Amino acid sequence: MTNSVAAILVHVPDPEAGLAWYASAFPEAERFRLDEFDFSYLRIGAIDLEIVQADEKVASGAAGSVVYWAVDDLDRALAHFEALGAHLYRGPMAIQEGYWMCQVRDPWGNCIGLRGARPGHKGDEA
Repeated sequence: MTNSVAAILVHVPDPEAGLAWYASAFPEAERFRLDEFDFSYLRIGAIDLEIVQADEKVASGAAGSVVYWAVDDLDRALAHFEALGAHLYRGPMAIQEGYWMCQVRDPWGNCIGLRGARPGHKGDEA
């Protein structure tokens, strides 16, 4: 058994719109297509981000999970997400040794966490 993440699922009402939004949110993402399953997904580093159709069992934004992404500059990353239509949900707040976190919600209500440094801020300021 391995300890790696196989994929992160994000539930949205329109997977193509979700793929486009997340590709803009993560410019380093590569898009892959599995023709035999008529399915596209994004790969960000070693993580597969699968944008899937919300349904009656898992509604858009209702999964309740938060995946934290490591960022070099929390303020710059937050501004980037907000420019794409994400809304600040929590933070920014200091967490440890100069690192900060915040959570944003994508346009469909899914929660995205960001963790990283805030150049110009001390770790104990909030």
